Amino acid sequence: MEAERGAVQRMVLVTGPSGAGRSTAIAALEDLGFEAIDNIPINLVPRLLAGPPIGGPLALGLDVRNRDFAPDALLDLMETLLERPGVEADLLYLDCRADVLLRRFSETRRRHPLAPAEDPQTGIERETDLMRPVRARADILIDTSDLTPHDLRAEIARLFSVEKGLGLVVTVHSFSYKRGLPRGLDMIFDGRFLANPYWTPALRALDGRDASVQAHVASDPRFAPFFDRVLDLTRLLLPAYREEGKTHFGLGFGCTGGRHRSVALAERMAAALAEDGWQVSIRHRELERAGPAAPPARPGPPAASAKGTA
Repeated sequence: MEAERGAVQRMVLVTGPSGAGRSTAIAALEDLGFEAIDNIPINLVPRLLAGPPIGGPLALGLDVRNRDFAPDALLDLMETLLERPGVEADLLYLDCRADVLLRRFSETRRRHPLAPAEDPQTGIERETDLMRPVRARADILIDTSDLTPHDLRAEIARLFSVEKGLGLVVTVHSFSYKRGLPRGLDMIFDGRFLANPYWTPALRALDGRDASVQAHVASDPRFAPFFDRVLDLTRLLLPAYREEGKTHFGLGFGCTGGRHRSVALAERMAAALAEDGWQVSIRHRELERAGPAAPPARPGPPAASAKGTA
């Protein structure tokens, strides 16, 4: 039996590397009124939705301990959920630095599920590689490296509280058109017409979070009228989507390489929306794919900066 016409089943799929805090996040969501199911097999999720309406938001924990877990299967599940009428799903990824994960495993003396007969470092490295495409797809990313369990619970409450009616969470993405469009975006804008810092030798190795790159992009006379119009449109639409009960809005900026112009635009937009009072997270897909040198974006009001292109 499909969801009743007009009813929206809200879902949060929680995943991430072992030791990053998934169990804490699931418990926090349960305290917020979510129906929580941990370690559910991926192939059971569609069957769960095929039954009678659950009547409240769902939090599902998925990680490598699941019997049928595979990154491709999880990504396919998200695609299926996005196409399913009456379902609104977010993928929450809890990330953590490798050194912190290793310390946590050492303190608890747990065996890593991907290296039960080997040292935890080996399992952490395997899981990091395995989960890379899932991390790149996540709607909301929280880096728990420097968070206590209390801090993580507070962050979950800030993002997902039902009682407080925080409602709409906005994620601003940057990306490269060469790698295709990110999934799950509601609005996309092309920044390839702006002045490209890539062709300035002193800026090429930097990215759009750097003030000099941002200034270069903003110096294009077309930047201000373009950005102002996009910001005005976004400010018009976000309250309307919130009134309709939408819980997540994805806004994307693309450029050629995803390092300069798009990053500058995303940073500037995220800062403006945060100043307006919206709950904002920011994702720089190509910078994140580049590895640890690019610090992952954390949910919350970001600092004003620019977006990249190459």
